[in-house]
Amino acid sequence: MKANFFDAEGKKIKSIELPECFSQPVREDIVSRFLETKKNKQPYAPSLIAGKQSAARGKIVHRRHVWKTQYGKSLSRTPRKIFSRRGEQFNWEGAEVPNARGGMRAHPPKILSMLKIKRINKKEAKIALISALSATASSEIVRKKYSSLKGEKIEVPAVVDEKLLTLKTKNLLLTLKKILGEKVFDIAVKKKTIRAGKGKMRGRKHRKNAGMLLVMGKGEKIKTNAFDAKGADKLSILDLADGGTGRIVVYTEKAVKDLNERIGERKTK
Repeated sequence: MKANFFDAEGKKIKSIELPECFSQPVREDIVSRFLETKKNKQPYAPSLIAGKQSAARGKIVHRRHVWKTQYGKSLSRTPRKIFSRRGEQFNWEGAEVPNARGGMRAHPPKILSMLKIKRINKKEAKIALISALSATASSEIVRKKYSSLKGEKIEVPAVVDEKLLTLKTKNLLLTLKKILGEKVFDIAVKKKTIRAGKGKMRGRKHRKNAGMLLVMGKGEKIKTNAFDAKGADKLSILDLADGGTGRIVVYTEKAVKDLNERIGERKTK
């Protein structure tokens, strides 16, 4: 499989041969299984002593001839705490139980029920990574992921010269616009919008798109917030396929070599 190689000015210089890991079958079932194992839920629960910090121990006694009996006084057996008393007359208030004011919760959320650890085999994780890489090199899968690219002719993936990383942000974005095209570039740049609806009052005011991912080789660095950037040695399936396979990815020439060394020429079945 071949990919177009672009220089720092956005001009196509040549076509380079991509490693076999970019042309393997895309196993979306294994990718989704891997993403499922990476889902985590923040455990939450009320305090263990919530609603239990009062001296309302036990039920009200309704037997005759015993201390603090409420026999014949039309009181339920709800546990009560004493505010004041006069002889054998008590000023009671229901406490601790869920149906009392300030009482504990009836069926609170439990932390143990939220700690569900899922695992995946190492070989399956490797197949998922290769599938996620192959999906970035498939124009059909990329078009399927982004509905605005439906019917558009796109060439993925793009491989760029490492000199592109030294450009200032303004020139870098202009070069990427030439390489990717106007339609793809609109998706590639990160955008932040204000959410419509009441969600903006509930701690999620802004919405962000994932944007493009730039994969760099060992020792290569870039300073920009316009899109995500990741080293080939730390590249994860969460970077390539979070939300589904087919993310727009641009690779440097060194990143392609590093990925080939990392994954090898292993074929998926």
